[in-house]
Amino acid sequence: MKKVAFIFPGQGSQTVGMGKDFFENSEIAKDMISKASDRLGIDFEKLLFEENENLGKTEFTQPAILLVSSIANAIFKEKLNITPEFVLGHSLGEFSALVAAGAINYLDAVELVHKRGLFMTEACAGGNAGMMALVGIDDATVEKVCAEQRELGKKVWPANYNIDGQLVLAGIKADLESLVDVFKSAGAKRAIVLDMSVASHCELLKSAVENLKPYLQEFLKDEFLPVISNVSTQAYTTKDEAIELLASQLTSPVKYKQSITACEDKVDLFIEFGNGIVLKGLNKKITEKPTLNVSDMKTLETVIGELND
Repeated sequence: MKKVAFIFPGQGSQTVGMGKDFFENSEIAKDMISKASDRLGIDFEKLLFEENENLGKTEFTQPAILLVSSIANAIFKEKLNITPEFVLGHSLGEFSALVAAGAINYLDAVELVHKRGLFMTEACAGGNAGMMALVGIDDATVEKVCAEQRELGKKVWPANYNIDGQLVLAGIKADLESLVDVFKSAGAKRAIVLDMSVASHCELLKSAVENLKPYLQEFLKDEFLPVISNVSTQAYTTKDEAIELLASQLTSPVKYKQSITACEDKVDLFIEFGNGIVLKGLNKKITEKPTLNVSDMKTLETVIGELND
């Protein structure tokens, strides 16, 4: 059997209708959605499958994405009993990865990331927080500009290292907007302020860190399969490590491309679980190792077929 890693997308991968094919064709999906709805008092069928405003709100987006990723992984594991070498997620996806690693029950995780979303929203409330995508500029230049601008009183930080030449910043929206031309002058082909009211993975989320820790303490299990940390790019397998790394993940950048590069030699391929192919697209530009995806019943059967060949 090939050596595989399970990977999980984060916020931004959501779309209306995600998970519906699983729901219509799997009792596992129906049961998981029903139990998650009961746990949080949120109608996940409506949230996932009908046009609504909540799917774009962080406290709803996060449990919705995690639930769909966990469903995809649970259906896969019922059909093919394979243990990954490690699991990895992008930002929120690290919590989906923890479910797959046996570190947390999916219902506890749904509640945990709902709380995480609330804490993030509260931390940024009234602060005019935002994020910006940069394209065509190298990391060192971005880090240098951010550091110089912070010296001048601007609140801007690198937040997501996705692929070479694609980096997301977080901070005060007005500060980010004021730096569009600065980054273009420094070499960026594009500098786009995103339509977001939360500044993920930066110092503005400090208040969320201590709020999250008690829930991590309550819900996480003592030991689990290796999970690659967004913060350190290294594997962790214990509750104590997880609490510190997941808390600091809120205020630290997501080192996605660095994580893939650090661990790609341990596996033959990656499998993305959840809505869309965001990570599959990133991986094509990071590694030569193939990435498969399980986002509906058809892709599930395709992946199982490839693994059984």
